[in-house]
Amino acid sequence: MNAYVYGYGPEGKERLIVVDLGVTFPDMDGTPGVDLIFADLEWLEANADRIDAIFITHAHEDHVGALPHVWNKLRKPVYARAFTGRIGQLKLEEAGIPPETIQIVEPRPKVIEAGPFKVQFVPISHSIPESSGLIIDTPAGRVVHTGDFKLDGNPIVGEPFDPEMWHAIAKEGEGVKVLVSDSTNVFSPLPGRSEATLAEPISELIRAQTGMVVATTFASNVARLKTLAEAGKAAGRSVCLLGRAMKRMVSVAEETGVLKGMPGTISAEEATEVPRQNLMLIVTGSQGERRAASAQLSRGKYLGLEMKEGDTFLFSSKTIPGNERGVIRIMNAFSEMGVDVVDDHGGLYHVSGHANRPDLEAVHELIAPKMLIPMHGEHRHLREHAKLAADKGIASEVATNGTMIDLTGEVPKVVEYIEAGRTYLDGLVQIGAMDGVVRDRMRMALNGLCLVTVILDEQDQPLGEPWVELNGLPKLGRSGAPLAETIEDEMTEYLERAPVKILSNDDKLDEGLRRIARQVAMEEIGKKPEVIVVTSRLTE
Repeated sequence: MNAYVYGYGPEGKERLIVVDLGVTFPDMDGTPGVDLIFADLEWLEANADRIDAIFITHAHEDHVGALPHVWNKLRKPVYARAFTGRIGQLKLEEAGIPPETIQIVEPRPKVIEAGPFKVQFVPISHSIPESSGLIIDTPAGRVVHTGDFKLDGNPIVGEPFDPEMWHAIAKEGEGVKVLVSDSTNVFSPLPGRSEATLAEPISELIRAQTGMVVATTFASNVARLKTLAEAGKAAGRSVCLLGRAMKRMVSVAEETGVLKGMPGTISAEEATEVPRQNLMLIVTGSQGERRAASAQLSRGKYLGLEMKEGDTFLFSSKTIPGNERGVIRIMNAFSEMGVDVVDDHGGLYHVSGHANRPDLEAVHELIAPKMLIPMHGEHRHLREHAKLAADKGIASEVATNGTMIDLTGEVPKVVEYIEAGRTYLDGLVQIGAMDGVVRDRMRMALNGLCLVTVILDEQDQPLGEPWVELNGLPKLGRSGAPLAETIEDEMTEYLERAPVKILSNDDKLDEGLRRIARQVAMEEIGKKPEVIVVTSRLTE
């Protein structure tokens, strides 16, 4: 859900640039029914006239995914490199926004001037092609915004990390004043490994299998897709890609020239005609997503293809914290089919796209910033990265969501806190996290729903008995009687003895009926449901 803002100028009148506009994904526990989550941009919208540009560092959803949903609120030029830009353009087209909104730019030494800022895209290795750090030059000094990165000299697809170039960046002018750096793997104690180290173990694994082989990884990891496809081909197998996102990434990577030599693949229809021992599928759904190809295969047939006993399923990925339940569900479903499930085996079949602790220390030394602002990680990651910097004599500050920091002095200084909430994409509508919609949905899911309908005549007297409909609640209470009827009986008695001042007042009547429904339900089933009272009054 990345969204960073840099400003320069007189207080309250700073010119602004935005770096990345990403999404995060919902879960059934905290955000049931929500499609996407992104930052609440109310402060940015209020200051849209001060924004000079938007820069996108790379094409992962947590950096570019919100762009089609929020661009109409900001309406500023967007800059990105070719692969990232093309992915963004496709998203904008689907949202009915002109794709030329995104301007494709070349990397350093190309400079984009946006108000008081001079910005350069610097190639950096990550788990998606053409990731970039940003050099942001201002009258107050140079900021290096790393984006997501790792130190990989042979990333298979995309540009390697170039220490000489970064050393030159650190030596230009007065050096780097501020390093704003990825913190994701600050707790990983060993140096990161190259994407190239996976080719041999993956090839050996696939070569040893006798049934169909299916592998899943992040759809955006084009290098891994190539490694998997090459391993399948080397083992004499036809390779089929399944999943819209995966096919799009490969197509854009080839279109923009960052992917070359990708082995040919076959369609799902063609794959159904290939003997199992000669077939390999590369599918979406490494994080247990219910609608992705992996999950659909775990539930039965998908596009005419199905897993059987003796097949192998490889997770060439790491499970992102929070996704464990969905991934384990798929693993168990395959196991029940007799499918052998192979995970990343402690890094044998997967490497991270983020810099580990020793790599972060190496970058600190290489760039030699005067200050460091940790980004991209949970709070404990940011705090640990700040400690790491402080141990080397680099001034640092943990910036939680909404923190505004003054970087013009010798040390970073917190000067203001902006209200920074979340926006939910709920179907076709954007709602605020605090609007109550999802909260009410969760309460109904946890407690069930009781709908009460009452009709009163022109003299405010009950016309017939109230009736009750229940959703998400047991039909019978502990007394053995139907719960709805028990509630109706208690309400009928209440209406018969209620005075006119209650029967004539919708609010008081609603309160009384609601209280009875919850009390009876608590006695009968031990739960207090959400109650909706519908009162209809006849008029003369």
